[in-house]
Amino acid sequence: MSIDTKTVARIAHLARLNLPEEEQAKMASDLGKILDWVTQLDDVNVEGIEPLSNVHDMALRRRDDVISDGGHTQDILANAPAKTADFFTVPKVVE
Repeated sequence: MSIDTKTVARIAHLARLNLPEEEQAKMASDLGKILDWVTQLDDVNVEGIEPLSNVHDMALRRRDDVISDGGHTQDILANAPAKTADFFTVPKVVE
């Protein structure tokens, strides 16, 4: 599909973009390539595929919410530079 620089200038104006005239020709070429690529989607065979009206219609796979690898507090705190009870101790940041 061919897009001229006048159309590019109009699109830039509507999008509130400051597009210099020397870049409009390159942008017209780029937009033409994008539109040509999009028209290739007309060739895709979608027969027998129902349209997806909403992604929330799909059921998500779920897993059980179970606790695992817990109870290793002492192993985790073994390398801590400072600890108080079962917690990391860090320097005061806010006065």
